[in-house]
Order: sequence, then structure tokens, then C-alpha cells
Amino acid sequence: MRTTRTTPTPPSRTRGRLLAVTVALAAATALAAPSAIAAAPAADAGTLAQVSNAVEQTGVNGIAWHTDQATGQVVVTADSSVSPAALAKLGKAAGTQHLRIERTAGTFNPLLSAGAAIYGGGYRCSLGFNVVKGGVYYFLTAGHCGNLAGTWYSNSGQTTTVGTTVSSNFPGTDYALVKYSSASASHPGGYSAASAYVGESVKRTGSTTGTHGGTVTALNTTVRYSDGSTVRGLIQTNVCAEGGDSGGPLYDGTKALGLTSGGSGNCTTGGTTFFQPVTAAAAAYGVSLY
Repeated sequence: MRTTRTTPTPPSRTRGRLLAVTVALAAATALAAPSAIAAAPAADAGTLAQVSNAVEQTGVNGIAWHTDQATGQVVVTADSSVSPAALAKLGKAAGTQHLRIERTAGTFNPLLSAGAAIYGGGYRCSLGFNVVKGGVYYFLTAGHCGNLAGTWYSNSGQTTTVGTTVSSNFPGTDYALVKYSSASASHPGGYSAASAYVGESVKRTGSTTGTHGGTVTALNTTVRYSDGSTVRGLIQTNVCAEGGDSGGPLYDGTKALGLTSGGSGNCTTGGTTFFQPVTAAAAAYGVSLY
């Protein structure tokens, strides 16, 4: 569900396998097998930056993009809401030599509605990682969740207070800091902040779907969700997630990697999910995992 929605029920979404698309103005939606895509001619960082900027300037919603230095391309993942005309617009603006488009079913949305479930403002999100600063305990969750509620509860009836939102950042980034209301509250640790890498096997836990695994497929991805909210510097994965999993932890063993931001699909068919790197959130708030 999008953060701009006023209803507390997250939309039902389906996921599908990614299909590579050879971008051409005359055939912007022609499907091609991933193995059929050849590396583009060598491109320097400046050229790829120009292509990436051109993609962003199109204003097309429902896309995510990152630079793949190995193939000399900017890779755009377009959800099912992106029309053939919008695909053609991307190709016209960014050119076809250093642009590759992949399609995915469903729509990219922040996964509102984890770890443990937390409730606030009529919504459900998920607790990410516990952190500490100056002997005071907090937890991290998604910024689009923090934007919605000043107080968080551990039960759906919203009678047992967990904590209060200290700071929230979304869009641009997607993280929030919540201070525990009681010093006696349970806030176990066991993680250390780390950076993800492409190909890494990871797991994600959320209050809706529990724990699921997958692989990191790209780093430093920019996503423009279907409501137009743009978030930069995300970890892209093929781990499934659903509404309500927002804010939950992405990890590799005891390495804390990210906070669930959004994506498309469900945990029946799979899909694409994006995560805010936890290192950025911890640095922004000056807190430490433990």
C-alpha cells in the first residue's frame, strides 16, 4: 500500500518472474530472454550517470533503476503499471545503447501494514533492529511508517505502548527512529551493521509473512513507487514480502543489512523487494546496533 493511502488495508499484489525487455522505440515492450541480452559498448561513469539522470527526469512512476558497470548499462525494472508509452518515453529520453528494461508483475509500493508487529495510526508495520545511543534504547523501522504515527503499540487494539517516533525520513530515504517508552521493555540485540553485496544470500522477517530468503540482486538502486515517492540508495533483492512487512529486518546471519521499504508481489509467486541499508539509518541517527 502506498503511504498516501488513508485506508488501513494494504492492497493485494501479485508477483511474477522478471522478464528482460530489449528497449527500442519501435518495440518498447518486446520480451527477450536474459541470456539474449549482450553487454553494451563500454561506457564511462559520466555517460552512465547521464543515462540514469535521464531515466529519473522522465517522471515515470513504478520503476526502479541502478547502474550495472559490468554490462555498461543502466538497468530499469518496470512494474505492471508502466504502460508501453511510458517504456517508449524511457527509451526516447535515455537512449537505447546503455539502457536495459526488465519487467516485473505487480506494482511497486511501500509495504505498509518485520520482526515484531507494531501498530500505530491505524496501520501495522514491523520492527527492524534495536539500537542504542547514550544508554537510551530505540528501534529502527521504515520512514514511511514513522510518517504515519507518533506512538506505536504492541497490540492491534493499540492499548500497550511500545514507543514514540523520534524522527522519520521518507521519501528520499526510508528510515525512522522510535524510542522505547519503558526502560524495562525487552529489546534484545545480537546484530552488527554491515553492507550488503550482490549475490549475497539473505533473509527477511516481517509481521505479515514471517521469514523468507533470497539473494541481493543490485545495490544503490533508486525506486520511484507507484505514488511518485522516490527513494535512493536501496538494496534490491528477489526476496518476497507483503503489506505489513515494512520496516522489518534484512540480514545475513548476525549481519544487519537493511530495513524493508517496498516492492511488488507476494510470498506465493515471489517478486522484487527493496531495502533501506541499515548503515545509512544508523549513521543518520548516531545510534549503534548491539
